[in-house]
Amino acid sequence: MTTQIGPIDLQKLIDAGAVKVLDGSWALDGTDMFDLYRHDHIPGAQFFDIEAISDHATELPHMAPSPEQFANAVGLMGICETDHVVIYDRQGLFSAARVWWTFKLMGHENVQVLHGGLPAWREAGLPVTAEVETPVPATYRSTFRQEKIIDRGTLQKMLGTAGYCVLDARSQARFEGAAPEPRAGLRSGHMPGSLSLPFGNLIRDGALKPRDELKAIFASLGVDEAYTVITSCGSGVTAAIISMALAEVGHTAAQLYDGSWSEWGQEALTTPVVTGPAQI
Repeated sequence: MTTQIGPIDLQKLIDAGAVKVLDGSWALDGTDMFDLYRHDHIPGAQFFDIEAISDHATELPHMAPSPEQFANAVGLMGICETDHVVIYDRQGLFSAARVWWTFKLMGHENVQVLHGGLPAWREAGLPVTAEVETPVPATYRSTFRQEKIIDRGTLQKMLGTAGYCVLDARSQARFEGAAPEPRAGLRSGHMPGSLSLPFGNLIRDGALKPRDELKAIFASLGVDEAYTVITSCGSGVTAAIISMALAEVGHTAAQLYDGSWSEWGQEALTTPVVTGPAQI
């Protein structure tokens, strides 16, 4: 299955009652995306709150929920593990990738992102609504996929190890330490040996670039097909765009560093940080 589905194909699934749609919109600037969802959304869509459906036992932002928390939340949305789920966001392709990755982490196979997001849906002349439907609760059975996530301790041991590669989705300026981090208390720079891949480089018109272009981008960074690729960013949201692009080209050995720079870059930690361009 490809990672994306077009608006017309999604509308056909909705008409057939063969899909569950989620609005996975989130914004770093604190915009109230739930309020916007209540104003207009794809008919039948439920709102997936990245902040609410996360691990609240840590101070790190929107860390992955436990399988039990996830199962309870999406079950209340009327979703079971065999459903075809399609996720979109209001930006085109931003936070929807994080929700896609979370479903994959929980073992959900039949999940896609709307190609071009809500802007493409509107451009296609398809309907939106302010009506919030009340779903019939379902039982969701998570199958946690540990191989899709990595923690700081394990990552620190892996840095510089043959067969591993870290791709950082933050801007080039933040990666090089030339621009400050948007969150307080973080150092500037990047992990030793990591490579810069700003998530915007993978996107065109609010969707992933074509597969051959994505392959060329990864090849230009020297990403071997046999590598385990670790994706990172500021807080684990845009790292999922790289994870999604890797899945689109068939690269399945990928792990997302959930703490990302919000953890690694903390001034209180002794994790190694370097500044300047990556050394390839």
